[in-house]
Amino acid sequence: MDVAAKDAAIARFLHEYPQPADARRSHPALHGCEKVRWSEFPGCPAAIPVLLHALLDQAVASEAQRVLTNTMFDSIAEMNPAMPEVLPFLLRLAGDPQVPERSGLLDRLVTVAEFSEPIEVGNEAMVLWFGSDRDHPEREQCRAVFVEHASVVAMLPEGLITAASQAKLRQAAGLV
Repeated sequence: MDVAAKDAAIARFLHEYPQPADARRSHPALHGCEKVRWSEFPGCPAAIPVLLHALLDQAVASEAQRVLTNTMFDSIAEMNPAMPEVLPFLLRLAGDPQVPERSGLLDRLVTVAEFSEPIEVGNEAMVLWFGSDRDHPEREQCRAVFVEHASVVAMLPEGLITAASQAKLRQAAGLV
């Protein structure tokens, strides 16, 4: 999906759910999200903070997650280069028990952890499908973010996601 399509998806979201854009709730997990120059990342729309803030609204959190996921994955095989920037906000939100749709957010973090795994250079099929790590530095950057936020991952309660998903997040954070 190109940036124009992503912008259009966010515009549709805001048209259907206009209230989250107006509700500029101050949440410590989102501190600084509006200072990031999102549009400077290839294929990333500037309105990412709108979606991040919408994750706090019980009525629209599920749809905001869907739109954010579609925005932050450029295809079924690769993450947007901005993923390492959005990941700290998502991890901090996932650490807050008051965040709505928290289990869905955790599922998305598991997907990021899976997409962040290194691709073996000798595995030609994987390199062909997902590209090399050299061509996708966001993978290594995301791994570093998971490790940096290991304390958040360690505090996530069991039962919100499967044991295998919990293990995947703990592995990504370097806790196992």
